[in-house]
Amino acid sequence: MQKSIERIAGDSDGVSYEFPVLRLAGADKTAPSAYLQAALHAGELPGVVAIDALMPMLNKAEAEGRIRGNITIVPWANPIGRAQYHFGEHQGRFHLGTRTNFNRGFPLLAAPDARLLPDATFGGADQRLKSRLVQLSLGHDIVLDLHCDDEGLAYLYVHTSLWPGMADCAAAMGVDAVVLWSEDTDGTFEGASIMPYQNASADVAKFDRRVATTVEYRGILDVNGALAKSDAEGLYRLLVARGVISDTALPAPGPFKGVAAPLENIDMMPAPRGGAVLYDVKPGDRVTRGARLATIVHAPGEADGRTEVFAPQDGIILTRRSRRIIRSGEDLLKLVGDRKSADARSGTLED
Repeated sequence: MQKSIERIAGDSDGVSYEFPVLRLAGADKTAPSAYLQAALHAGELPGVVAIDALMPMLNKAEAEGRIRGNITIVPWANPIGRAQYHFGEHQGRFHLGTRTNFNRGFPLLAAPDARLLPDATFGGADQRLKSRLVQLSLGHDIVLDLHCDDEGLAYLYVHTSLWPGMADCAAAMGVDAVVLWSEDTDGTFEGASIMPYQNASADVAKFDRRVATTVEYRGILDVNGALAKSDAEGLYRLLVARGVISDTALPAPGPFKGVAAPLENIDMMPAPRGGAVLYDVKPGDRVTRGARLATIVHAPGEADGRTEVFAPQDGIILTRRSRRIIRSGEDLLKLVGDRKSADARSGTLED
């Protein structure tokens, strides 16, 4: 394993940011290659500890000559967000200087060619970081962007062009659900990883071996050794299943048994009032239309001081908020419905 340090110039003299890049060289130039990154939203740590648990497996495979394809790993993908604190609270989702989500504004290239990247020299540090992450990932057959939600099941975002071809990956990783999407107008990292191949020739697109996904590893507090080990084993199974690593002792993944639904089926449930949230459901619960999902206490102790929120359709609770105070209009949860939502959203579901 080789380690290098990437440096991103800051927006003023004397300021710069660094992040490590780990590389394992494959012995077979024809084998699929893989790129993994974690903590693009810098406070989301389940992917970071999963990579930490994965590295001993990869180092062992390398020592035994079983690494077939090149592997590039960025365990801490966002040194800018990692350094952001406001009144003692970490702020890793948005760049404080631009108020832009760190997983928005990636360049969506017309083809998988780094020469098409815009010149970020005179952009902000966050744009320089995004450009460099795209450069590092471009050309890999497998691109995994490891995130987490507030509280939730383990699930993947997958472009419709890669499904059901990626069902083996979902099964290998042991996720509970897959959300299928087709449009990216906001420039997510996943979009930057798959959109350049949409109009490419078949010999360049290679959809039969391509993997690009945002991995949501449950909730932001699900950071512990047991889950990290389980997630690392899932990542390893994926790399073996897709031929990046050779391991004859590992069986092929079985069929994916989780939920797969289009993004348009998700109800986000905007809160009708602001206040304290009392949830009746948790991630993984199956609900029917009309079931009470939550109660918002907006005027404690007063008559009519509670507002109930009900399920608009049958479905599975995918996520809910980790904090229990909410403003009017903020989304309460993600309900993966059995049919298209009456409030269907295109593009990204939230800021």
